[in-house]
Parts: sequence; structure tokens; C-alpha cells
Amino acid sequence: MRADAARNLDAVLQTGARLLAHNPSTSIAAIAAAAGLDRRTVYRRFKTREALMTAVYVAKLDACEKVVAQARLTEAPVAVALHRYAEGIITVSRRWPVDVQQVHDEAMAARLQRLLEQLDAFMDRAVREGVIRPGLPDRWARSLLVHLTNIAAHEMPELSPAQGADMVAQSLITGLGAT
Repeated sequence: MRADAARNLDAVLQTGARLLAHNPSTSIAAIAAAAGLDRRTVYRRFKTREALMTAVYVAKLDACEKVVAQARLTEAPVAVALHRYAEGIITVSRRWPVDVQQVHDEAMAARLQRLLEQLDAFMDRAVREGVIRPGLPDRWARSLLVHLTNIAAHEMPELSPAQGADMVAQSLITGLGAT
């Protein structure tokens, strides 16, 4: 792909993510205009609005999978992996503010489910290693982690991703930590 085409694609996807997060019925023409492109340029790449939305969701899932891999949830010390994950996901969520849980595509839903399973396994590891207290309801710690990263990403834009990750890790470990 040519460099200008790659830049245009990135601009369309990021602009699409931002606009679709605020209004899921945003048109391709509106996304193209906000990205500074002619709508015909966007229509050449995406024949339908749904195709553009799918590409946005795929881009976010790709980025989330990369964060999970880089956090080393199964190898790094729990506190280190937690911070890496939170910092990475805050960055991804700000760049791609769409909610991937709204996806109706089976393949993407399966990818999201695998990510959630990896987080559940990580939280189970945190319990086994004494970082998180045992006895919490299933998925409680993972759900709290997801919500805390969403708060840091979207409700606290004044925090850098690193500062947000500090708050996420501190809140999770202080709130659910083994005593």
C-alpha cells in the first residue's frame, strides 16, 4: 500500500472510530469530510458503512490483542503485567473509542471472547499469587479492570496513559488486594 493510501486509511479509520463512538449512525460522507477526504475516496475502499465499521472494530481488536501480548500476562510479575496492560489499553481505547462489545460479527465476537478469557486467566493468576484476594464472584476482578481502564481512558482524559495505569493498578490492587 502506498504511503499516502496508508495515511488516508488510518485517518478514515481513526476518524470513523471517533465519530461512530459518539453517533453510531454517522454516514460515510460525514466521516470522509471529518477526515479531510472526498467521500469517493472512502467509498473506493469501503463499499458500505458496515464495511467501514467492521474495519474500525478489526483495527481496535488488533490493537487490543497486541497490548495483551506485550503485557505478558502469563509471564511478567502480576503488578508489572497489570500496569503494562492498563497503560496499553488506555492508549488503544483513546485512539479507538468504539465499544467492541457492540459487534455482531461472529469472528470478531470470538476474538473479543478470547481476550476476555485471557484477562480472566490473568486475574485467576493474580489470585493464586496473592495479589488479589480469593472468593470474589467469577469475572468480578476482570470486569472491574475493564471498567477502571474505561474510566481512565474516557472519563479522565487529563491523565496520561501511564498516570491512568497507575490509578487503575492502585485501585484494583487496593480494592481487591489480599489482606
